[in-house]
Amino acid sequence: MPTQSRPVLDILKKYWGYDAFRPLQQDIIESVLDGRDTLGLMPTGGGKSITFQVPTMAMDGMALVVTPIISLMKDQVDRLRSLHIKATYLYAGLTRAEVNHTYEKCLYGNYKFLYVSPERLQSRSFLEHLRQMPVKLIVIDEAHCISQWGYDFRPSFLRIVEVRKLFPAVPVLALTATATPVVVEDIQRCLKFKAPNVFSMSFARSNLSYVVRQTEEKVTELIHILRSVPGTAIVYVRSRKRTKQICDELNRAGIHADFYHAGLYVEDKEDKQTKWTADECRVMVATNAFGMGIDKPDVRLVVHVDVPNSLEEYYQEAGRAGRDGKRSYAVLLVKHTDQRILRRHISEAFPDKDFIRTVYQRVGDFLGVSIGEGFQQMFDFNFNLFCRTYDLPVLSTHNALKILTQAGYIEFVEEIETQSRVMILARKDELYDLETVTPGADQVLQAILRLYTGLFADYVFINEDVIAFRTGLDQETIYNSLLEMTRMHILHYVPRKRTPYIIYPTSREEPKHVLIPKVVYEDLRQRMIERIEAIINYAYSDTGCRERMLLAYFDEKALDECGHCDLCIERRKRGDHSPEDVQQGILYMAGLRPRRLEEFISTLSFPKDEILSMLSFLVDEGFIDHLEDDTYSKRP
Repeated sequence: MPTQSRPVLDILKKYWGYDAFRPLQQDIIESVLDGRDTLGLMPTGGGKSITFQVPTMAMDGMALVVTPIISLMKDQVDRLRSLHIKATYLYAGLTRAEVNHTYEKCLYGNYKFLYVSPERLQSRSFLEHLRQMPVKLIVIDEAHCISQWGYDFRPSFLRIVEVRKLFPAVPVLALTATATPVVVEDIQRCLKFKAPNVFSMSFARSNLSYVVRQTEEKVTELIHILRSVPGTAIVYVRSRKRTKQICDELNRAGIHADFYHAGLYVEDKEDKQTKWTADECRVMVATNAFGMGIDKPDVRLVVHVDVPNSLEEYYQEAGRAGRDGKRSYAVLLVKHTDQRILRRHISEAFPDKDFIRTVYQRVGDFLGVSIGEGFQQMFDFNFNLFCRTYDLPVLSTHNALKILTQAGYIEFVEEIETQSRVMILARKDELYDLETVTPGADQVLQAILRLYTGLFADYVFINEDVIAFRTGLDQETIYNSLLEMTRMHILHYVPRKRTPYIIYPTSREEPKHVLIPKVVYEDLRQRMIERIEAIINYAYSDTGCRERMLLAYFDEKALDECGHCDLCIERRKRGDHSPEDVQQGILYMAGLRPRRLEEFISTLSFPKDEILSMLSFLVDEGFIDHLEDDTYSKRP
């Protein structure tokens, strides 16, 4: 590995403005700079991006970052560019011109970060260009996706091994927020770690209270909870339609809410997220498309109206509450039919194998790909039209495509929205004497030049609505003007587009030769059964401790009960506790960091007088120190 060009703390301060690292960040950074393959397990909000961005800035060369979340990819690149760090990305949906332009930037522009989606790793052209780039670190975000035992297995991640062959001396940094012990081991095996090397933060969140509420009227209970717990909130549901329905009900109840899902336009998503982050909107009702990359520490409440399919998903989404360390709540609403609905998801997720083969055949027919053709080609794929054309059930067809992806016969890239973008191709002096046919084209060009910067060096996102507002021209005129200037090679205009894609990693097979391996059908089905049974057990248990259940799932032992989940609180209300319980609660909290008196009282679910009495006893006996700043700390 190259030596560090400057101390990592100096880099952290210069570019990100922080004086110190969060727990585990520096350990991971030093491991990477030592050239060791590294797996970092950092819960949501733990600052994963810093662990690869800082060491890359300390190296000569660049980092290749593989991530499946395109919106997060764009956000991180935009953030790095705002810090004057050269970064770019590649994902399905870019034009050939944009892809070639990106290759040139990475080869000759001293770029520090190249973000790619996993399906890009299937391209021989990409691997040939990558071979020439100065890659010094390979980063895999959402690394649980590489493991068949993970809750979101993506077979395309397995092709990272091909990248490792190009750069055998370059270390790999794998990052994820949630992974069971089996997944941790499998990630390292799949990535061919030279030696086991895992850095893991505790999954315990002492400021987060886990609560389960059983109710047949979920929206009524949701309104009651939102009225009882002040502050910013996220409400998770499973369908796009429900986000709008529940949002409307909350607003009718006088609770300021908005909704968010993957089907919205990018500008709408950004506007909603910005208003929520700025506290102009209190509650966001969303699918799981909302949350990745959100840097809002003061979320006081996360409510799941619909039960997720796994504790991994639930823990990650619930963990978006209370990142500032203050008391926050993660509430799961359940009713008696949820168990049946969850178990039904299993049969929906694994349709009959003959049906899967039929879907494979129909995809080839729909796209016009003959037997033996299609190798490494990508096609726009109108999923809804496909289902209507062949009268196929939407959910089963969607899951069949996912299984075919896992089996390696196709790569189904779900709906990607690309914003309109423009790059100026002409020289500045050539822009003054344009002779265009479309009325208003000159106005459109001048508006773009005034509104956006960097147009001569790179593709820049534009918004036709803003241009229309500035020029007074209609959308059709703006569109035709941009197309004409593209034909004239004045600029290159890529219109907005939203579509899924199908990529053929191998040539199209005859249906009878399509084999669905046990490892991607029977094994994954059994794993899904286990995950669903685990969350059912969590949701319907009326004994024990919620946090203990979560920690046990991730193979972490909790010595004590949390004292602030719904089960622990109910036990306290019944008076089912001893002085030792009060003592252990105080010692646990004071052992983590110095605490003020009010923190013990607000966190521990014991009567106030018992807490005061036990605290006084522990100070008198020398177990706890009462410090000058009026905090209490456990004596070493």
